[in-house]
Amino acid sequence: MLYTKRGDNGTTKTLRQKKGERISKASCQTEALGALDELNSFLGLVKTKSRQKGLTFFKIQGRTLKEITHEVQENLFIIQAEVAGADKIIKAGKIKELEKWSGVAERAMPPIKTFFISGGTELSALFDVARAFARRAERAVIRAVEASEISVGKHTPAYLNRLSSLCYALARLANFKAGIKEQSPKYQ
Repeated sequence: MLYTKRGDNGTTKTLRQKKGERISKASCQTEALGALDELNSFLGLVKTKSRQKGLTFFKIQGRTLKEITHEVQENLFIIQAEVAGADKIIKAGKIKELEKWSGVAERAMPPIKTFFISGGTELSALFDVARAFARRAERAVIRAVEASEISVGKHTPAYLNRLSSLCYALARLANFKAGIKEQSPKYQ
């Protein structure tokens, strides 16, 4: 069965709750889990679009954008399990990997001098949305930690922070590889 009917009253259960205990679907913990799920699901769309949009030839440390996105999704499952109460944590090496990928992408383009208006190419816009989802997930996880509803390893907030930076770098890279010039806001 895809449904249990136990959540019909607005409650749910994660690994953190004791037997018979349920929490509100509006709790900080479930908000964090939901934000992580939204991000991971959206990255599935980004992954399929990166394969279709001609950037399969571009590799970062021998990995295609599809492969990088898939690995990020795998790591988000670790974070989701951690937030739900499983004995899983993100290790420091996962953060270093994001930093390396971001660095390679950034070195392939002109340096950043200002903010840019999202868009240019579809893939760039998708990576920008993923960046915003990553920021929301980061805020939700931190809010749940600050509300003492969850505890996470010391690398989890850093991973989510670096993930938004990677998405930004890949958004810029998608435009750059397509020959699209970034547009700065006019602030007028």
